[in-house]
Amino acid sequence: MMQDILQQTTWTQWFGVLFSMIQVVLAWKNNPNNYLFGIAGIALTLYVMFVSKLYGEFTLNLYYLVMSIYGWLYWKYGRQKEETKISSTTTQEKYVVLGIICFTFGLFWFFLTHFTDSDVPIWDALVSAFAWAGMWLMAKRKVENWILLNISNFIAVPLMIHKNLYLYAGLTVFLFVVAVLGYIKWSRILKEEADAKC
Repeated sequence: MMQDILQQTTWTQWFGVLFSMIQVVLAWKNNPNNYLFGIAGIALTLYVMFVSKLYGEFTLNLYYLVMSIYGWLYWKYGRQKEETKISSTTTQEKYVVLGIICFTFGLFWFFLTHFTDSDVPIWDALVSAFAWAGMWLMAKRKVENWILLNISNFIAVPLMIHKNLYLYAGLTVFLFVVAVLGYIKWSRILKEEADAKC
């Protein structure tokens, strides 16, 4: 079984997963350079998802690519031309997040159902919807990004197994654990900064 899994795993999967793991660890450590590794991992993952007919995941990774470039610039310079600090999501941003989830789910479900040969349109659309919203919050350095990304991760693990993408299923479990740790660390940083202002 393990030998079969290793034989089915291409070099693009290995390197895509490796760069993605480095990216998420750097994000957890609050390092803006996480996006540079993310861009490399995304480029390889785009190919893997297209070949696997996970078109929602493919489109999600295109979005990740754009948001990674935006996020890297925003983290480094922000609106104030200095590094953006971690913050909590505002009420207005929560409405935007809800809108992103609903809109992207509907869009992906419709597209996957009517224009592709996807055998998992609802599943793929759900993973994408929560990840799109989470990545938007990550780019804005909002602590709640980890929660939305983990909802996406939770749904994605069985999806990857269903598609025999075991390495990506393992990556997603790893991402889930790091997202829990990231939420804890970012929450602590946010609390320490709030305490320092008092």
